[in-house]
Amino acid sequence: MKYQSQAVAMPYFVFAIILFIGQVAFGLIMGLQYVIGDFLFPLIPFNVARMVHTNLLIVWLLFGFMGATYYLVPEEAQRDLESPWLARLLFWVFAAAGTLTIIGYLAVPYARLAELTGNDLLPTMGREFLEQPTITKIGIVVVTLGFLYNVGLTILRGRKTVINMVLITGLVGLAVMFLFAFYNPASLTLDKYFWWWVVHLWVEGVWELIMGSILAFVLIKTTGVDREVIEKWLYVIIAMALISGILGTGHHYFYIGPPEYWLWIGSVFSAFEPLPFFMMMLFAINMVRRRRRNHTNRAATTWALGTSIVAFLGAGVWGFLHTLAPVNYYTHGTQLTAAHGHLAFFGAYAMINMAIISYAVPALRGRPEGNGARAQSLEIASCWLMSLSMLAITLCLTAAGAMQVWLQRLPESGQALSFMATQEKLEIFYWLRFGAGVAFMVGLLLYVASFFVPQRAGEAEAAGEERPVTA
Repeated sequence: MKYQSQAVAMPYFVFAIILFIGQVAFGLIMGLQYVIGDFLFPLIPFNVARMVHTNLLIVWLLFGFMGATYYLVPEEAQRDLESPWLARLLFWVFAAAGTLTIIGYLAVPYARLAELTGNDLLPTMGREFLEQPTITKIGIVVVTLGFLYNVGLTILRGRKTVINMVLITGLVGLAVMFLFAFYNPASLTLDKYFWWWVVHLWVEGVWELIMGSILAFVLIKTTGVDREVIEKWLYVIIAMALISGILGTGHHYFYIGPPEYWLWIGSVFSAFEPLPFFMMMLFAINMVRRRRRNHTNRAATTWALGTSIVAFLGAGVWGFLHTLAPVNYYTHGTQLTAAHGHLAFFGAYAMINMAIISYAVPALRGRPEGNGARAQSLEIASCWLMSLSMLAITLCLTAAGAMQVWLQRLPESGQALSFMATQEKLEIFYWLRFGAGVAFMVGLLLYVASFFVPQRAGEAEAAGEERPVTA
């Protein structure tokens, strides 16, 4: 660690992993509720479990992005953060708001929660992924503004690098797009039209810039490849991501009421969306092959490579499977959507957070060359177990989705099964998906355990161990 203010990243990383464990736990609850309908009912109904599961996903990824930013920006800008105390304050504000919101979901009926939090004054609640109370959304805006102020001034007053500029562009875009969460028109078509400006333009737009910049930083540190080479790749990747991602929003407009030309725009530009992920995979593999140093933090390199490969599979391949309008006519809203979503989120955003945590946390603990060999072996094993488990989840959901289309949507002779009758036929896939989910949780717990493996004396000397710096 080169700058003292980088230590503020540690609580963000720790809290992100805690929330990640919570997200997976609620995913397992939902997995059982698919096959045991009254499991934990009425304590945790399915709609509440799903709301908590998806909200924890968003919040833990944001905590990870913020921690990554606080770690890499000072190193890139070659100066300490503008205000470390503000970063610590915003952590506690964001953590408290997120925790209270989850408690509210679990403890209070959602309609009552809306009344208690003043949703009638500025209605924003009730929409998928944006279920947060209005007061929580306002808190998120306040935290984001403070975060951008802190990071923006650090960059403006320090060295300007491509990584920092791409990162801040993505972060500003994230903040601007979130403002559409406050726009809640009476027209369902208009509401869905702009709802995707938050959801799609986050995960298939500005978040890709954040992901690309973090990946570039980790690869520079672990491979020793010239910065200029990596920065050129980064420019090309983000250009392709924005060109395809912005107009690719149209694949969400197929059947919600907008004009028919979105069928063409959405299909054509969505066909290009796998390209930046394919380029990112080639980029990561190429940089590792051309590396000028064998960094002893093998775990961080493994996560970085895994990010590029699994993101291409999840966001690229599985996204393309059902993104063209003639195919999507039959597949939208089926388990194929869930298959794509699970693998894409894990590959593109969960794994990049794991990569920067694997690189930064040892450095923050005084181990700049990474954890010891035993710890890294355990962490690499967790990476493989989590990746293979998520691929198994995806394959189970893909098979379920294909069978769902076959039984429920393709027959035109009046023999199509109802939704619930179809779900009964898919039960075997849901049980297999649950088993894979348990394996994924084991992998995540192994990842956490790897950071508590004691470092041997020889390993500490080889790594040039420094005194730990705490936030």
